[in-house]
Amino acid sequence: MLAEIVAILIDLWGTTGFANMTQGQLIMMLVACFFLYLALVKEYEPLLLLPISFGMLITNLPLGGLMDPPSGNMAGGLMYYLYQGVKLGIYPPLIFLGVGAMTDFGPLIANPKTFLLGAAAQIGIFATFMGALALDFTPQEAGSIAIIGGADGPTAIFLAARLAPHRLGAIALAAYSYMALVPVIQPPIMRLLTTKKERECVMQQLRVVTKLEKVLFPIIVAVLVSLLLPPATPLVGMLMLGNLFRESGVVARLSDTAQNQLMNIIVIFLGLTVGATAQAEYFLTWETLAIVFLGLAAFVIGTASGVLFGKIMYYATGGKVNPLIGSAGVSAVPMAARVSQSEGRRANPNNYLLMHAMGPNVAGVIGSAIAAGVLLSILG
Repeated sequence: MLAEIVAILIDLWGTTGFANMTQGQLIMMLVACFFLYLALVKEYEPLLLLPISFGMLITNLPLGGLMDPPSGNMAGGLMYYLYQGVKLGIYPPLIFLGVGAMTDFGPLIANPKTFLLGAAAQIGIFATFMGALALDFTPQEAGSIAIIGGADGPTAIFLAARLAPHRLGAIALAAYSYMALVPVIQPPIMRLLTTKKERECVMQQLRVVTKLEKVLFPIIVAVLVSLLLPPATPLVGMLMLGNLFRESGVVARLSDTAQNQLMNIIVIFLGLTVGATAQAEYFLTWETLAIVFLGLAAFVIGTASGVLFGKIMYYATGGKVNPLIGSAGVSAVPMAARVSQSEGRRANPNNYLLMHAMGPNVAGVIGSAIAAGVLLSILG
């Protein structure tokens, strides 16, 4: 009798996750706990880092089957079905819809020259693309890794899901980690590349932008970008639709829904499913480490390119453009603009760069979507 009970207990133990856990799964669970710490304690991008890290945690629990595809009479796992929104390119454009509804393009319209700063910051993407190719990544993988330099998580997810879905977990985590670390990574680069005199530059107040300009802007941008780069239409089109909701003034309910309820729902689904792709067998490779370093390089080069182009504009305008606002061209709205403001105030307490920095900041959002369109056109 005792032997039978012991046998039953042994069989029961064999069905538990404890008995089936691999070393790789344990490591991934520890990595997930680290990212949970960053989200909960350090408050680094918690809105996305929290669901991503929790999705990583529960998917690496043995025998859960959350990402299992349907097989025979067995239904697939929960995360497998939710992940179809990423795989089919649904979630990132809906995120852009919400971002557009929350974004004021007024500073960009008031000072269109800042479009150039947003474009300059995308140099990091294409420089890193070449570096990834040199490390023997496939062109599709290289393009997906390089887009991390745009510091735009939904764009990185959108591109990776189409070109290199097996790298999605590492790319998404790197993208959102560097977005969260903008206040840590950018200031040393900004100080290194500018003089105190340049950082002290006080910019003139922006002109008032009319409602007609704000309404026409998203329509014109959506049409022009979509005609030039059709693959960018899902991202740019939804971004501009959300902004049109905001600026038209006639669909307040739709604008509110896009900014709040819809945005929150999609963020939960997107974060969980992206984290669920970070399974041990795909994540614990040397390629993942290379992705992390290449993503950092892309972000650093993008920041430096924006600041250096800002220096060019500083001298070309006779000292009317503070080069610090160039760092905001990497997207990461509005954190990068706040870093420009903080560094400007550090050099000159009378410096107010936030609205000026929002120009290249929102230009960076458009620029990263355009860069994704270019890479999709070439590699897709």
